[in-house]
Amino acid sequence: MVIRLLTTLQQSYNNHAAVRDQSEIEPWKLNEREQFLIRIRQAGFRTLLEIGAGTGRDSLYFQKNGLKVTAVDFAEEMVRLCKAKGLADVRLMDFTRLDFEPESFDAVYAMNCLLHIPKSQIEAVLGQILNVLKPNGLFFYGVYGGWDWEGVWEDDHYEPKRFFSFFEDAAIQELVKRHFELLDFHTVDQGAKSPHFQSISLRKPPA
Repeated sequence: MVIRLLTTLQQSYNNHAAVRDQSEIEPWKLNEREQFLIRIRQAGFRTLLEIGAGTGRDSLYFQKNGLKVTAVDFAEEMVRLCKAKGLADVRLMDFTRLDFEPESFDAVYAMNCLLHIPKSQIEAVLGQILNVLKPNGLFFYGVYGGWDWEGVWEDDHYEPKRFFSFFEDAAIQELVKRHFELLDFHTVDQGAKSPHFQSISLRKPPA
């Protein structure tokens, strides 16, 4: 099931890569990104992995702010756009199979990508992220949620339509606390008819 879903998502994001690259980043997303950078700097960290890097705009921000960034995405067009921005380390890779040595990174950043993983598989993906993080490493986990739902979003304007998985606030906090220390959880309202954004800052436990 996961392979089939990822293939559909690859097609969808390849089809819409150029549009996403030209779109404006919402101010609240800029704030989430900045706050995570502040947390990284306070910890004295230098290496960051962005999974589901998309067009590379967030990775470029972190690179310009002095971090050694590795950006991965599973869509070829997204990888091309990342490389065109001058990112130093870009790889075609999906986040269900992170091909890195254990404890390779100080921090992992995931903005609106893990919401495409079925609930039955999310703990395995979190386990991979835990594996590539150094002890005490930081993890930003940003997704839309607040509802208990998963499936293909029939009102999606992307083609092919994408699969989404949403957790209620209490459920996603319970999920992440099985693996990480929860540093911060807050939500950003997206309007009455939309799931809100769940901003989750986490730390890997010490060795």
